[in-house]
Amino acid sequence: MLHKTRGIVLHTLPYGDKYLIVAIYTELFGRVGYLTTPARRGKGGVAQALLMPLSLLELEVEHRNDRDLQRIREARSLSIPTALQTHPAKNAEALFLSEILYRVIREKESDPPLFHFLFDAVRHLETADAGIANFHLTFLFRLAVYLGIRPNRETYVEGRYFDLLEGIFTEEVPLHGRYLNADDSRVMARLTKMTFANMSLFAFSHTERSAILGHVLDFYRLHLPGFPELKSLEVLRALFE
Repeated sequence: MLHKTRGIVLHTLPYGDKYLIVAIYTELFGRVGYLTTPARRGKGGVAQALLMPLSLLELEVEHRNDRDLQRIREARSLSIPTALQTHPAKNAEALFLSEILYRVIREKESDPPLFHFLFDAVRHLETADAGIANFHLTFLFRLAVYLGIRPNRETYVEGRYFDLLEGIFTEEVPLHGRYLNADDSRVMARLTKMTFANMSLFAFSHTERSAILGHVLDFYRLHLPGFPELKSLEVLRALFE
């Protein structure tokens, strides 16, 4: 049966000599693996230019519940042409965030609020001309809401410590040792106020940005079992840190 749906490209993997397996987060079906051929190999293929990380697509797909890999009949770009491919900083952001999404989104059912957040976030990255160095930090904090692991900003008071295990700011030093000192906790509290609309107003030193990104990734690892080391992290840090 054929369906039309929007999708966000997360990851592409060669499969043999002729095929690609493409992980796409779709509006109708959640995360789906699609088996396709590059367009240059003939009818029914998808141009590889459409399958770059975080590409936004309009798709016509076959979908059968008894198949692990589905088929793409047609694909059309909804992305702003070359926005994430030719801009070095945006390209690094796209590689980094698509790797995170590929690792943390596993659901094979529709989640409209999450899809709309991701779609709008990619659109914002495509068009942003300021605050790009803060985009990945803003994204990770906003994504945490949809993953059910959002830090509790309401518990912050100057001088408190951020408890990485409990996701709250606490007056006492946690005995388990997984916490941020008062200075890093202050930076963490500032980041919880960032949105895509105001991220250009937040200034962080290289040291602060590098440290807090490490802390945010530690927070993800503590709350999302199996969260890996990220191959694209060093590219991102080379640009922004």
